[in-house]
Amino acid sequence: MHPRIFAIITAVLLGALGLGAVMLTDWTPATVPTAAAAAPAGAAAPAPGASGSPSPTGDPAVWTRSTLRNKLMTEMDATDPGVALADLDKITKDKPYTVRFCHPIAHELGHAAVQRYKEDFQKVISFPHETCAAGYLHGAVEEMLANSKDPQGDILKLCAPANKGPCIHGVGHGIMFVTKQDIPQARELCNKFPTTSMRITCSEGVFMQLFAPDEEDEKAKANLPQDKLAKEPLYPCPEQPSLFQSACFFYAPTFYLSSHDYANHPEAFSDALKWCLQAGGGSTDCSRGVGSRTMKYNLDREDWAAQQCATAKDGWQRKACTDGLVSYYTVNYTENGAAARLCSKITSKEIQGYCRSASGLAATLD
Repeated sequence: MHPRIFAIITAVLLGALGLGAVMLTDWTPATVPTAAAAAPAGAAAPAPGASGSPSPTGDPAVWTRSTLRNKLMTEMDATDPGVALADLDKITKDKPYTVRFCHPIAHELGHAAVQRYKEDFQKVISFPHETCAAGYLHGAVEEMLANSKDPQGDILKLCAPANKGPCIHGVGHGIMFVTKQDIPQARELCNKFPTTSMRITCSEGVFMQLFAPDEEDEKAKANLPQDKLAKEPLYPCPEQPSLFQSACFFYAPTFYLSSHDYANHPEAFSDALKWCLQAGGGSTDCSRGVGSRTMKYNLDREDWAAQQCATAKDGWQRKACTDGLVSYYTVNYTENGAAARLCSKITSKEIQGYCRSASGLAATLD
């Protein structure tokens, strides 16, 4: 599929979806944020069923993946998933650096919820689950498929009849567990969906799971083709059918950045743009993917993220990278005016101009 057609389809389909996984490096901000205010004296703990209201907490000065995960799992055990997800949403809004590891935590909450409610999927997804790019829903779908006695049949049944994008995206993640990371088999299962847009959405989950498995999930890493990913640049994107290529190239930079230790080597972001030039016809999607990842991992320093796009040699790549910046920013911040706020923080006039013109891509892949 031509990248422009792919972008148009995904912009229409994924506007409200907020899809994505986040790498797990505990990269805390350079300036230690101040601790959140302690709960008022005598404040009552949220009662079970008080879904959607974050509970009062005495937060640490800096969250790590483990401290935030432990807090929320404990909170969910004491109340319900809605309370934990509401707290997660509040924390990620207050402390943007936590976005770097909120998605896999939401995955864990989804896995645990399926176990808690004994695979009653409708009960599991009855709680608001858009937080952290729908990670809770993705984890729930993965757990349902992992426990399924007929995963190939349930792939089409699980999200029906609504067949909303985040659920189908989650099926793509689950398919990688079912097929043990076998890409041809995963494509075959995605192709069971009746429409092109559903197949594309499914493929996004497939390639996100390939390039960004949860570092603390041994099942997710068990069949990862590390040797092929390390040996062949952009594996396995060039060999994919056209329908699946754009999503593959878009998510490929996730693995590049993690394998180049972006947390300790921030030059990896600009280097990734040079690496994308090897992608031939997939270079634009790859560059958009770099922009998206750059913003995802640097939500608390927007102008620095924009400066990485500015390092690209050619204007088309600087624009593609900026499109990716805007797409992730507006997936994370869904309120009106988010894109304009981002553009106002960018000091490069060229990148700021691309940011303003990218509003048509504001709802594209996260």
